[in-house]
Amino acid sequence: MVRLVLLTAVLTLAACAGRPSLDAPPLSDRQLNLEEFFAGDLVAYGQFQDVLGNVSRRFTVDIEGTWDGETLRLVEDFVYEDGSTEQRIWTLRKTGPDTWEGTAPGVIGTATGREAGDMFNWQYTIDLPVPGDEILRVSFDDWMWLLSEDRLLNRAYMRRFGVPIGEVILFFERR
Repeated sequence: MVRLVLLTAVLTLAACAGRPSLDAPPLSDRQLNLEEFFAGDLVAYGQFQDVLGNVSRRFTVDIEGTWDGETLRLVEDFVYEDGSTEQRIWTLRKTGPDTWEGTAPGVIGTATGREAGDMFNWQYTIDLPVPGDEILRVSFDDWMWLLSEDRLLNRAYMRRFGVPIGEVILFFERR
């Protein structure tokens, strides 16, 4: 019973934790343009951390991005520390000067995003494969910051049934 109360308290506090905002004052004068940053060869390094702080999965991602003037296509090849692999192919479409929509296999409906200065916020729900041949439906609230012309930081908050379950931290580098 005590564990259940503690877990509930931790989840409640995690749900109340502050989140980034596109309205926050910019930290730099850089402008993130997804179609420029993600066109070409990139590599990303990341890990998943649950709400209790336990890191349970690390991975690298090789990304090939192409921009044809209307569509940004990202082929992401994941390699997890346990040797398992996964491929996700995103098709993103610019819907306005700073807005995007996207789809990928497993994504429920359409992902939506908005750029603001050196930041990008990307939200979607996906059926995510997890170890043990399970599928977990989770919602992502991704926040990206352009650190330099060839580096991007991504912090993704994950929820299941509206309850925080963890975060994914990624560093992208253009090659």
